[in-house]
Amino acid sequence: QVQLVESGGGLVQPGGSLRLSCATSGFTFNMYTMSWYRQAPGKERELVAISMSGGGDTSYPDAVKGRFTISRDNSKNALYLQMNSLKPEDTAMYYCRAQGTRDGIGVNYWGKGTLVTVSP
Repeated sequence: QVQLVESGGGLVQPGGSLRLSCATSGFTFNMYTMSWYRQAPGKERELVAISMSGGGDTSYPDAVKGRFTISRDNSKNALYLQMNSLKPEDTAMYYCRAQGTRDGIGVNYWGKGTLVTVSP
């Protein structure tokens, strides 16, 4: 059974840092592209960081580039998001996503999210 479980969210002041984790099981982690998304109230879900399968090349949108860092530990089947210099506009539910193939069919899996609130 595939599981993605996010943790590490919470309340932080502007300028602060948080490290999110995503523990996974049930699929071949190192063969999947892993990413973090976020969704703020009333807004669409948006990509904040992606780590490609294999070598783990990463990419970020301009809104978080230079502040967020995605990393993965293939030995632990875990994904991380280090978030620094947090801003109130980073407040959102953060989700972990896995994209890959299973029996030749494209699949993607989502966690249930962890809430990040950036407020004084």
